[in-house]
Amino acid sequence: MTLSLDLLLIPIAYLIGSISFAVVVSKCMRLPDPHSYGSGNPGATNVLRTGNKLAAALTLIGDALKGYFAVILARVILGDQSLTSTLDSWVLCGVVLAVFLGHLFPIFHGFKGGKGVATACGILFGVNWILGAATLGTWIIVATFMRYSSLAALAAAVFGPIYFVFLFGFQPMGIALLIVCLLLIWRHRSNIRNLMNGTESRIGSKKNPK
Repeated sequence: MTLSLDLLLIPIAYLIGSISFAVVVSKCMRLPDPHSYGSGNPGATNVLRTGNKLAAALTLIGDALKGYFAVILARVILGDQSLTSTLDSWVLCGVVLAVFLGHLFPIFHGFKGGKGVATACGILFGVNWILGAATLGTWIIVATFMRYSSLAALAAAVFGPIYFVFLFGFQPMGIALLIVCLLLIWRHRSNIRNLMNGTESRIGSKKNPK
């Protein structure tokens, strides 16, 4: 493919990221709009507040898979499924940022997106499964012992780029992933305030939909 055609992968990734599975799953399962209750965040943790674990699981899986799919699709089209050279591909870096920004600001849902935890995880698995597993493991450990989804996400965001550098050294992809993690932290700024004030909701707590 020529570079101009390769660049089309970036807007395609944004459109993939713009599919909000919290909204889609909620509509299909006749649940309230996730923007209308709890934290107002269209993500799996907020959907779980309805008490519907299946809907929350489908949201989590869908948001993760779109990040994974966008990266793998780009890797296949760019011709480097083994990731031996595309770590320094600015096109692939653009795809990573585009799918994540699509989740944060989805064109299909009035630019009101989620905080990006599941999508970021899918992106990391798309880049390298060891990187994804290490970051996911960090999330699981913090969430299990602290019972705060937001705190676990923040810890994973901090360690994700560190794991990448440990595995691959300093590469352009590392810059893209650092931006993703910084955006994720920025999206959790209200959670950071709640954690500091002791008012953050723990995993499994319910705020009944209106």
